[in-house]
Amino acid sequence: MIARYKLWSKDAQRIDLAGVLIMGSVKPSYIKNFAMDLLRTYESSFSPDFEQNKLRVSEYTDIKNKTIRNRIAGYISNVMRQRSTRREVEVDV
Repeated sequence: MIARYKLWSKDAQRIDLAGVLIMGSVKPSYIKNFAMDLLRTYESSFSPDFEQNKLRVSEYTDIKNKTIRNRIAGYISNVMRQRSTRREVEVDV
């Protein structure tokens, strides 16, 4: 068994010693809460596609800050991607 060690670079991204870059996924709670509220209300209109979710977040909210909008859309995309892979696994089993 080969032990794999992780290091933290200066820009707070985890880097595997084999050279593979692993992005962090920690989101502030206000991003998660806002995204989950949107998903509860408009779940059928969101998908794993980030670009489409960006448009939907702009349409359903009055967020003016592009960074916040993109973070919410990215979190929604991640949640939808996880849900779709869970459904595929459940169908296979």
